[in-house]
Amino acid sequence: MEEGFYYDLRSVLTMKMTTENSLLGEWLRSCVKNYPNIQADNFLKHAEKLENHTQESSSLYRQLIMEALNGLDAENPEWTFVASQIYLRQLYEEVMKNRVETRNKPYTNLYGLITKLVGMDIYDDTILSSYSKEDLEKAENMIDPSRDKLFTYIGLKTLADRYLAKGFNHEIYELPQERWMLIALFLMRDENKMNRLQLVEEAYWALSNLYMTVATPTLANAGKSYGQLSSCFIDTIDDSLRGIFDSNTDAATVSKGGGGLGIYLGKIRARGSDIKGFKGNSSGVIPWMKQLNNTAVSVDQLGQRQGAIAVYLDIWHKDILEFLDAKLNNGDERMRTHDLFTGVCLPDLFMECVEKREDWYLFDPHEVRKIKGYSLEDFYDERIGSGNFSERYKDCVNDERLSKKCIPAIEIMKRIMKSQLETGTPFMFYRDTVNRLNPNAHKGMVYASNLCTEIMQNMSATVVTSEKAENGEIVIRKTPGDFVVCNLSSLSLAKVIGANVLKRVIDIQIRMLDNVIDLNRIDVPQAELTNKKYRAIGVGTFGWHHLLAKEGIKWESEEAVTYADHLYETINYYVINASCELAKEKGRYQAFLGSDWETGNYFSKRNYSSKEWESLKERVNIHGLRNGYLIAVAPNSSTSIIANSTPSVDPIFKKFYSEEKKNYKIPVTAPDLNAETTWYYKSAFLIDQTWSIEQNAARQRHVDQSISFNLYVNHNIKAKDLLHLHLLSFKKGLKTTYYTRSTSIELEGCESCES
Repeated sequence: MEEGFYYDLRSVLTMKMTTENSLLGEWLRSCVKNYPNIQADNFLKHAEKLENHTQESSSLYRQLIMEALNGLDAENPEWTFVASQIYLRQLYEEVMKNRVETRNKPYTNLYGLITKLVGMDIYDDTILSSYSKEDLEKAENMIDPSRDKLFTYIGLKTLADRYLAKGFNHEIYELPQERWMLIALFLMRDENKMNRLQLVEEAYWALSNLYMTVATPTLANAGKSYGQLSSCFIDTIDDSLRGIFDSNTDAATVSKGGGGLGIYLGKIRARGSDIKGFKGNSSGVIPWMKQLNNTAVSVDQLGQRQGAIAVYLDIWHKDILEFLDAKLNNGDERMRTHDLFTGVCLPDLFMECVEKREDWYLFDPHEVRKIKGYSLEDFYDERIGSGNFSERYKDCVNDERLSKKCIPAIEIMKRIMKSQLETGTPFMFYRDTVNRLNPNAHKGMVYASNLCTEIMQNMSATVVTSEKAENGEIVIRKTPGDFVVCNLSSLSLAKVIGANVLKRVIDIQIRMLDNVIDLNRIDVPQAELTNKKYRAIGVGTFGWHHLLAKEGIKWESEEAVTYADHLYETINYYVINASCELAKEKGRYQAFLGSDWETGNYFSKRNYSSKEWESLKERVNIHGLRNGYLIAVAPNSSTSIIANSTPSVDPIFKKFYSEEKKNYKIPVTAPDLNAETTWYYKSAFLIDQTWSIEQNAARQRHVDQSISFNLYVNHNIKAKDLLHLHLLSFKKGLKTTYYTRSTSIELEGCESCES
């Protein structure tokens, strides 16, 4: 198939909105004559019907799209753009009909659309109160309809089904470029009016060219009257009945707003522990996991999917074996929580004991606090091979007053790997590595991660200090903990590198993310406080495999590892610089003083010693940073589909496959698939995973938080080989690993984090 065919077809279908109907049929007949191999008889037949029977256009459009998709395969990937443009034309007609406008033409009367949807309580009314009619008319003139041609069919379908503004009967009112513009207008709402429209135009440019994406909650809710904008939340549960139930309520509140949640259970006493001195009365963590499981199922994310919660537990906790079995398909159902995701918190010492085949001891955290006067989970090893955690763990092992279980460390690791091959979880969280590299360790500790294992921020439990009746009201006072919030956005690597716009995109991206912090509506007060305290953001990336294919770099090569190292160092430099520039303009985050950013330890720990880095370190010391946490690489599977690229830092599954959802099945090819790139698109399950670990080790140095990194293994992998991958990940300094994706299981990612 000749490239000109697709280009011309897309052009004609787009032109169709303003030209005579006969042009479409005439051109398609010409295509059949000039390109006899396209099997277009049915395609042409439906197109001719469409010209003469517009009343039946909906079903005819569907038939046209199906005919186009039937031509899509690994040899003819451009048919997805044909289907996309047909669907786009259908979308234009449907939206114009729903809007009942006299100007029946797409991308006109943005002010009218906003006024209408504000009146319907779909858009936030601050759009109208913040911008004048003249401002919105200028914004309309910025819209470039030709950028609709960038969408594949599945990308456009995903955007329309999940994110474009709809009425109460699910009728669509918004077009793709209007969604990008509403996000830009909303996120720049409170900027200085002197240059606000220039910032709106820059944000729209970055979004509409698909150079970057915003997180699912931001994409869905920015500019609307409901929902919140942040993706990821992490809570620490206090070891008290009130703390447990309050955290469950907070989990429901976050889930209702579309956020994914990580919950650390490590402070909860173990099964058989005492309650108020009465021995053997505690039921341990599993019953509280059952409660959270019910919350995840019953409180959905804006009606789109059930809530998503990951729970984390320390590997030395007495309930760890039951915890590791909680997602298995066999055994006592009273001890199963199939709808939660699990993660284990692993100190260096445990991994060393696994490798040396030594024993490992399990403790009850409540008993340790009561007898030893400290909480074992509050410590980590400040140095590789030694530190406060190792000292206190050994102190507990040698204390005869403490009850404990002794199990060979390798046996626990076998339980972990068994669960991973059956369920994909638990996720691995290397807590000592994380805390040694925490730039805000002066203000707290990181106990666990989020649902997708890329967020690493200070955490602590919220505690009720008093509850009493005052003047006819019940007044509850709490000491707020650090309830983690992270605001995500991701760079499309193949596009920004190909267009040479990396720095320009990052500069506007940081401002957009920072504005999410101030514009967000979070109904959990301690989360609101933490959000303002650290002003944490998470710049991510997707399209790594796409980039390698376009650059002609093999995944399994030193060249790919070196490229990852250099590229992510550059990204890190631009991100820190942009946050520093924003701090000069708007002020630094509250907890900056005493941080590794302020002292310069952040730079020395990562061996940043060039003149450019030394200069940036000095500027950060003087002006501060606007954001206390900066980079986190999320899974991106949903929005990478919209942006026509590959997810996160993952390799592809197949060059050609069908994306299956509840109500449709759509053929998809790898992005920019052609005779040159096809050789670089090796399947994830055929790639030697040690190369993926090496790549992530290289980029992890430049990522202050973490990376959603999946391991891809065959279902019949030998235990020693899977163990080798985990030990290598630990030794190479990875902070986390996400799913262990086996050929025998299918796993769903978290849509909240898939920015």
